[in-house]
Amino acid sequence: MPAKPAPIKKSPAKKAAEKPAEPAPEAPPAEAPPAEAPPAEAPPAEAAPAEAVLAEAAPAEIAPAPVEGEAAPAAEPAADEPTSAPLNLTVEDVNDTSVTLKWKAPETLGDSGLDGYTVEYCKEGASEWVVANAELTEATRLVIPDLTTGDVLNIRVVAVNAGGPSEPAVLAEPVPIRELGERPKVRLPRSLRTRYVRKAGAQINLVIPFCGKPKPVVTWRKDGEPIDTKRVGIRNSDRDSILFIRTSERGDSGVYEMTVKIDSFSDTASLTLQIVDLPGPPASIKLVDTWGFNAALEWTVPKDSGNTEITGYCIQKADKKTGDWFTVLDHYHRLNATVSDLIMGNSYNFRVFSENKVGVSEEAAQTTEVATITKTGIVYQPPEYKEHDFSEAPKFTAPLSDRAATIGYNTKLLCAVRGCPRPKIEWLKNMMVIGDDPKFRQISNLGVCSLEIRKPCSFDGGVYTCRATNEQGKATVSCKLEVKQVADVEAEKK
Repeated sequence: MPAKPAPIKKSPAKKAAEKPAEPAPEAPPAEAPPAEAPPAEAPPAEAAPAEAVLAEAAPAEIAPAPVEGEAAPAAEPAADEPTSAPLNLTVEDVNDTSVTLKWKAPETLGDSGLDGYTVEYCKEGASEWVVANAELTEATRLVIPDLTTGDVLNIRVVAVNAGGPSEPAVLAEPVPIRELGERPKVRLPRSLRTRYVRKAGAQINLVIPFCGKPKPVVTWRKDGEPIDTKRVGIRNSDRDSILFIRTSERGDSGVYEMTVKIDSFSDTASLTLQIVDLPGPPASIKLVDTWGFNAALEWTVPKDSGNTEITGYCIQKADKKTGDWFTVLDHYHRLNATVSDLIMGNSYNFRVFSENKVGVSEEAAQTTEVATITKTGIVYQPPEYKEHDFSEAPKFTAPLSDRAATIGYNTKLLCAVRGCPRPKIEWLKNMMVIGDDPKFRQISNLGVCSLEIRKPCSFDGGVYTCRATNEQGKATVSCKLEVKQVADVEAEKK
């Protein structure tokens, strides 16, 4: 309702303007013409109606400009607005003599804020509303006591401020005043608290227990809408509710809500059902490039993912000569791949399958272009290796040892030498080359050098030297040989 216009009050500036100035006392007679003098002599009681009529005729009177040195007239105060209606009014508890309510503060409080709430109730069938709280309450929870068992009450809450009462928040359904045996409660199984995934075509049979006394009323909704009973069957008992689908389809996926209700008390549980199927093939595939023995491919994600995420792709190749398909890459996660080890001179086709947790797509995306591996002339050039230089100066690895020989018994001197190229071996006695003396036999085999002295005599004793010579240098090794009589040897043994 629009507020009535407030009566116009004369401001101090206006009153000051109406008073005659002291320097000009004759100003009022000059302002009023003589013809209007009799109305000025009217009694004071008639002046008020005339002033009121003037105020109604000109409600938007323009105030005179303030006199210099005086304060400006105060602005007219705006009318206060009531708050919006309280939110989320629900029943927290009920028994045979009382009801406990709770709600939330209004969304809009207005300029003057909120003074409190008034709770009212009315018996069903009656028209008189009874105020439950004698004084305004600032709390958003209230207990209505001293009620009669068996009554059915309509309840509302009104927010009040300086602008007046707000629109009421009314309970959706009347509240019966009676003691509940057990509040309704849905006991959702742990396996259904997460996403429930099944393959398309599978049978769905979900049993969800609940409790409450008297028997609660069970309702089901899918994605906020009533369930299609032609697709989904519901069977309710005193202790559980069964949701079953004989042959599931992907359209059965969604969020299912089960609500159990006793009077104004209710409990709701939701479960997410996801029906998955095989994915479709990749949307497109193309041959990007061919070089050497390789071919590069690119493809795009499938339009139909099977109502679940794509876990990979399977890439296959086929030689045009045979037409047989072979898997090149399996469980591949990228949208591009390089196929290698192709045979020179052959042409290939490629195709890609999509994969998800259900399996591999029934169809594949196949390239329209053919990858041809062209023949190229190849000249083999063996690598060049630098020949290793094995040249080495002679070096004796096993020297000659001093020894004693017995007259008439053959003896042998041994040493070992290495070198590259193979060194020339010479034997010397007392620094004289032995040469081809038949008494001595010289043998050199695989670096082992030996000098055999046949039946030496006392004149064969002395210093023997083995000399090895090649292009890199030479080396010598010497020993002393002593030839003794048999009697001397036996005496030494004794």
